[in-house]
Amino acid sequence: MRFRRFFNCMFLFFLLSVGVSVHAATPEKIEFWTMSLKPKFIPYFQSLVKKYETQNPDVKIEWVDFPWDILQLKLITAIAAGTPPSLVNLSVPWAEELARDGLIEPVETLMAQPSIYTKGALDDMRFNGHIYGFPHYSNVNVIAYNKKILSASGITVAPKNMDELLAYARQIAAKTGKAGYAPALGKIDGFMMQQGLELFKNGKAIFNSPAHVALVKKLADTYAANGFLKDKLFAEDNFPAVVDAYLGGRLGMMVSAPTALRRIQADSKEMYAQTDIFPAPVGPTEIADGGWMFNFAVPKGVKLSALPAIARFAQYLTNDENQLAFAKNANVMPTTIKALADPYFQQLPLDAAAAEKAQAVAARSMNNSRSLYVAGIEDYDELRRFLVKAVEAGVTGKRDIKLALDEAVVIWDRKLAKRRTP
Repeated sequence: MRFRRFFNCMFLFFLLSVGVSVHAATPEKIEFWTMSLKPKFIPYFQSLVKKYETQNPDVKIEWVDFPWDILQLKLITAIAAGTPPSLVNLSVPWAEELARDGLIEPVETLMAQPSIYTKGALDDMRFNGHIYGFPHYSNVNVIAYNKKILSASGITVAPKNMDELLAYARQIAAKTGKAGYAPALGKIDGFMMQQGLELFKNGKAIFNSPAHVALVKKLADTYAANGFLKDKLFAEDNFPAVVDAYLGGRLGMMVSAPTALRRIQADSKEMYAQTDIFPAPVGPTEIADGGWMFNFAVPKGVKLSALPAIARFAQYLTNDENQLAFAKNANVMPTTIKALADPYFQQLPLDAAAAEKAQAVAARSMNNSRSLYVAGIEDYDELRRFLVKAVEAGVTGKRDIKLALDEAVVIWDRKLAKRRTP
């Protein structure tokens, strides 16, 4: 017995002398990156991380947040250096681009419960037959409307489609002299896609078809009837102008995410009290307006042995409980079925105001929420500007609509052909 004790002591001395730890194995490190979530969400993520580490003492979580405009460059640099994070927070277009370049990994085999997410969220993350991210949060638009203006215009029910929405805008202008609607025509590409009109097919621009021309003609007719708010109508971001016009009583209907209602509530109690909510109409595609989902993806170069632990944490980040907590904190929409069915969204009090109604209306539309964008084109923003200029010329009557779209198609095709040339 004394010899055994002596041997054990000597063996321990040997381990210490060569630098071998006799303590528990080093915890598995999981580093996850988000974009532009500090400082507002520091308490949320600190609490989330602490809870997970308590439940999983063999795991050490590190949260890193980058501004949105540098995250992608940081990620590509880290992948090239062989030091990628375990998870990275991406928009759907960024995820599609990185998946196309082989810089993030398919995750469907890592998902223990893909059925917890909405069909729309999973469809958003499916590229070339594989799922490339764990859905996190998204949004969808509703119609916030001024009850006095719509009552004076004789409008009592929600528009069923885009044609009715444009007709309402013209009716509001005719009856009240106010603008009815403020579409984001600086993002006309998404507007067209929601209406089932593709922009690009088989390597060619196709947005000068009769159907595209007809849609722009409807927009031009509404513009000519003063149905649109003309402030920043073709800007890439017209949201500040839209909110200001609505607060000032110059706009009948504001199509926006439910978060906008908090701004109205904070800035004008009077305007907030006379605001009510319609659902925004889906397109012929059955896609709801305003979807823009964020997800957590697994970068290329992550150790295979670490994938099970990473997957467990990714599912924790995006489970029903944590998505609901984040949605309440951020005024966004969760992407799990159970979180969307929570009483927070579905059981409105009798005295529910516009913001609560907006959340409930949006939650019912979330299964139809998709991120609409043009995939597979490098430097797409440059091309979109030519499309927006053409639509602006046609809508404002400065150019024949068909000719303006034809000219933009020629520019697109010429630039795309140059990019394909070795």
